[in-house]
Amino acid sequence: QVQLVESGGGLVQAGGSLRLSCAASGRTFSGYAMGWFRQAPGKEREFVAAISRSGGVKYYGDSVKGRFTIFRDNAKNTVYMQMNNLKPEDTAVYSCAARSSAFDISFRSSDDYNDWGQGTQVTVSS
Repeated sequence: QVQLVESGGGLVQAGGSLRLSCAASGRTFSGYAMGWFRQAPGKEREFVAAISRSGGVKYYGDSVKGRFTIFRDNAKNTVYMQMNNLKPEDTAVYSCAARSSAFDISFRSSDDYNDWGQGTQVTVSS
């Protein structure tokens, strides 16, 4: 099991940027594939981005492609998500998730992840 703590959320105007961080502890971080998901009020959880254990394989949800970038620093046990050109529809609670993986692949389904952070609120005003 790995413990995850997100940070970096906040209130930003449309067109602005935020960088989310997810700090992991408890296990060897480099052995985990990581993902970011979000959930807006009244909506289902949505896949945002995923990254493999080495950082070499990345996937993005269609709604964030070209605007969000996921990356990780295994020396710091942290995964990040740079969010640019934010839109009001990006408003949600963003959570990071982890799962151990023997292979350098990433996962897009929330069902594939075992450990979750508590989430951080991102609010984009128009």
